[in-house]
Amino acid sequence: MPRSASAAGRTGASDVSLTVLPTPLGDLRLAATADALVYCGFQPLAEVRARLARTGLREAGQDGQDGQDGGGARRAVLDEACAQLDAYLTGRLRSFGLPLDLCLATPFSRETVSSLEAFVPYGSTATYGALARALDRPRAARAVGTALGANPLCVVLPCHRIVGSTGTLTGYAGGVDAKKYLLALEAGGHQGVGG
Repeated sequence: MPRSASAAGRTGASDVSLTVLPTPLGDLRLAATADALVYCGFQPLAEVRARLARTGLREAGQDGQDGQDGGGARRAVLDEACAQLDAYLTGRLRSFGLPLDLCLATPFSRETVSSLEAFVPYGSTATYGALARALDRPRAARAVGTALGANPLCVVLPCHRIVGSTGTLTGYAGGVDAKKYLLALEAGGHQGVGG
């Protein structure tokens, strides 16, 4: 797992900053504390804010305050995440080096998504069943799919590399076209979304 600030949960920070990054996949929403990236995904901002609030995180500045660090550290995490995502989506980066916090994930989702980069390297795919077996839960392929569907760090933690048992592209938060795009990018045969 890339430089994880806290794979098991909260970094201790309660304020987050949000940004929207336009990409070939569509807009990615990102949220970061002063310590780590906590969200990278496709949900609308209102849903991201609600998801953050359920874990006790709040958007900085909502109460007229901008936190102790004035937003500089959170902005630095977001800027680095945007730069690395841009490099990845243009084929210049294969592995992320970001501080991550999986505080938005359930314990099983945390275990599942944190295993992805080591289990299925850049340019390859594996099945939900194979990932379930690697997690010592051979009958949990559906649960693995559900956990991946709730991945709070899409693209960065590569749930797009997990495919159906016959190789079919199924179940991606950004849609099947986005999954197809990412896999084609990693295979070196990049096509536009929907192409």
